[in-house]
Amino acid sequence: MARPKEQTRRREQLIAAASSAMLAHGSSGLRLADIAKEAGLTSASVLYYYPDVRELYTAVFAQGSDEYCTHREARVEEAGSPEDKLAACIASGVPWPGHAEETSRVLYELTPIVLRNAAAAAENATLIARQAALYERVLRECEESGRFRLLLPADVLARSFIALEDGYGVDVLTGQLSPETEQEWLMDYARIMVAAV
Repeated sequence: MARPKEQTRRREQLIAAASSAMLAHGSSGLRLADIAKEAGLTSASVLYYYPDVRELYTAVFAQGSDEYCTHREARVEEAGSPEDKLAACIASGVPWPGHAEETSRVLYELTPIVLRNAAAAAENATLIARQAALYERVLRECEESGRFRLLLPADVLARSFIALEDGYGVDVLTGQLSPETEQEWLMDYARIMVAAV
């Protein structure tokens, strides 16, 4: 039996391998053998650490979600004024080429597991709640500055931004929309719903 430290290291290795394999093959084409090959292990070894592959996919989703939200929170924290924080929050939700696009792609690829697995659905709820809390905080700062008026309650508006990001994000990842256009459209929405006084 592997020691706890070794188990943790091996699980982290498998999460990274599954993420990489997911990017290469997509969720619909991904096989256990692909993950094993990426990790330099046998399929049996993968199943030793994750007897149910859905548990591995949920771990990939949880890690990706945490990285995604941590990045967003850091971007907002770096901004100065409330309006700069809102712009940073919007920009950080766009799947720009590079790490942001890869993280977004993995999370989108795992949507089927979210719909069919309670643990993954709980991770998705945490992802949404964490993003909504970030948007809410920024929107309330805009309102409290006295320079802006919210046309919807902050919690409703926060969820609306997330829904728009999710919809536009698919279009960006499928090449139907550029990241720049997504950002522009979200900023247009912000200018309407977070009205200057």
